[in-house]
Amino acid sequence: MVVGAFPMAKLFYLGIRQVSKPLANRIKDAARRSEFFKTYVCLPPAQLYHWVEMRTKMRIMGFRGTAIKPLNEEAAAELGAELLGEATIFVVGGGCLVLEYWRQQTQQHRKEEERRAAWEALRVEVGRLGLALETLQAQAREAAPRAALDELRAELQEVHAHLCHAHPARDPACNCPAHQDHARPAAQPHACTEK
Repeated sequence: MVVGAFPMAKLFYLGIRQVSKPLANRIKDAARRSEFFKTYVCLPPAQLYHWVEMRTKMRIMGFRGTAIKPLNEEAAAELGAELLGEATIFVVGGGCLVLEYWRQQTQQHRKEEERRAAWEALRVEVGRLGLALETLQAQAREAAPRAALDELRAELQEVHAHLCHAHPARDPACNCPAHQDHARPAAQPHACTEK
């Protein structure tokens, strides 16, 4: 059973995404437990995300210049871990898409090269066949008149021989043996009549 490339790629992508979820959960758990990870990896993106989100909501509602309180450490660590987990899933999924795109481009390039090679082989073959055709046409042009001439000569000789055997006395100027036999008595007088 042959399976198309696109469904397999989709299935592979979904599999990688499902595998990346537990990886993201482990990263979130490690972020919650590790003080260094929590302080330097989870908290800054979480506080930035909170600040941008609250600033956008305030502007939409019409409040300007209002100070935004930062999240407490526990909520920021939780939000940072969630952002890190989602970023991990996104990076893994994006990597899969990039790899699939690269694979398809490579496959398309290979098919294009095969098509070009086949086209070039066909062009060379057509050129070779064209030269062979020209050679055969030249040989046919040379051979046809000779063969036709030889055939006409043979037919002419057959007709001439047939005419000479059928009517030997008709053509006295003919050099064929049948006419020479009939022409000799007329050209040379008999020995008895000379005296």
